[in-house]
Amino acid sequence: MDEVEWTPRQPKPEDLRVGLISWAGSYLTYEPYNHMITAAAKGLGRRQTWEILVSNEHETQAVVRLRSLQGLYLLCEADGNLYYDRPRTSHHGSFLLRFHRNGKWTLQCIISGRYLESDGQDVFCNSRVLSAYHMWTPRPALHVHVILYSPLNRCYARADSTVGRVWVDAPVPCLGECGFLLHFQDGCYHLETSTHFFLSHLDRLASQPSSQTAFHMQVRPGGLVALSDGEGGMLYAQGPRLLLALGSNPHRGEEWFILQRCPAWVSLRSKTRKFLSVIYDVEIYAASEHLTPMSLFQFESENGSPILQLRSANGFYLAQRRHRTVVANGYHLESDTFFRMHWNCGRIILQSPNGRFLGIAPNSLLIANASIPGPNEEFGIRLANRPFLALRGRYGYVGTSPEHDLMQCNMDQPSCIHLLPCRQGIYHFQAQCGSFWSITSFGTFRPWGKFALNFSRTLPKNVFGNFRSMGCHLPKSSSSRRKYYTKQNRNPRVKIHEKNICYATFPTQFNKTSVSSNNTSQKATLKTLVCILFSIE
Repeated sequence: MDEVEWTPRQPKPEDLRVGLISWAGSYLTYEPYNHMITAAAKGLGRRQTWEILVSNEHETQAVVRLRSLQGLYLLCEADGNLYYDRPRTSHHGSFLLRFHRNGKWTLQCIISGRYLESDGQDVFCNSRVLSAYHMWTPRPALHVHVILYSPLNRCYARADSTVGRVWVDAPVPCLGECGFLLHFQDGCYHLETSTHFFLSHLDRLASQPSSQTAFHMQVRPGGLVALSDGEGGMLYAQGPRLLLALGSNPHRGEEWFILQRCPAWVSLRSKTRKFLSVIYDVEIYAASEHLTPMSLFQFESENGSPILQLRSANGFYLAQRRHRTVVANGYHLESDTFFRMHWNCGRIILQSPNGRFLGIAPNSLLIANASIPGPNEEFGIRLANRPFLALRGRYGYVGTSPEHDLMQCNMDQPSCIHLLPCRQGIYHFQAQCGSFWSITSFGTFRPWGKFALNFSRTLPKNVFGNFRSMGCHLPKSSSSRRKYYTKQNRNPRVKIHEKNICYATFPTQFNKTSVSSNNTSQKATLKTLVCILFSIE
């Protein structure tokens, strides 16, 4: 079949959400208890996150509505007071959004003509004369692990640590060097590569964040961003090799990138330790001993669903066809491309739409033949493009702060967790400083351990962990007597009680899986095996 060009996925709702920062540095916030709008919060959380719904857009302005995560809209009364509810008319809640050259936004009520402004605490629409108090700074609210796609060049940004440069030349974002960490600090952004270097105003990567790695960001609804140095230089691909560097003369929108969360790519291995690979255009064999781009698959699954799609680097999805064959020629919404996933001790089992389980035929071809899964239908799965994790839950990222050496669950920026893969889906969690995660005598976690714990990787299914203000826990199970909680304070942290089996959960979405303490397959210094559960979507 003809090769197709890799097309980026459609933006998810998360990619279209922003926080709005006032001139005073506080965030536009909806208060759930009285439907009021304020601007007193100093951090970006769920109540400071807004989805920008565009009804009409031009180059420098757009007609928009702001919708909260509760599904209610920012509305303006005749007296200038603001609240959030459902619009009563077609223009109710509509604002004229203007994009200014300094990256700021202004929002003008369509009905009254007054601008949205803040005094540092309250928010209102009173004045028709534009001033600095009406300026809002948009901050993308998506996960900080991102990819940058150039619509003009039809390629993704890729960091090359061997030469200290960033190129816009990756047609498929299947490699770890296509992922970046987007840090927000003092109104500017720092782009960190997967090897922990920083994009700088110079043409080379820097080892530490500084004023030379700080970029101003212009944001457009739909995930479009442009980065500048604040002095007229724009970041765009230049030269025949498409070097990402500052320049003063971008053409035809070269400076615009689509900012999206970094997708998860995985490799699958059969029981003979051969990688599943796309060979002869669409056929899939377990015959390769070495990892190649055609052995990587994009893992696409909605949070909480056991249904997944696997997209090959050729642009097509794995699909079950006639005679129970599984080939890589499916399309996004085609019913034959949806598989149900099951888990068995860190290995994945895939069930096709006809109810049969995927396995390897004697000729190494991937087929959907078995009615009952066995070892031949189990596949080892490994994250291929994520050498580290950045965990985010309901109240923030998992990380540490100078005030606390324990792992907190409400941080504005994550602490990178380096993954050291072992066997059978087991990982060691290593902090960026080189030490390992450890469990204290109180059941809390800190990243200063000398010995490695064994963590089991499980991808999202239909069971969730929950984090509430009163505690951290998993759904109760008759087979487990463990409790998971945190003290009621402003610095939530994970705490566990352990017996022979223990679980640890952070405020993010994941599946419940246990690892027995008498498992001797790993050479761990500590005998207790801990199962950390997280979502890779």
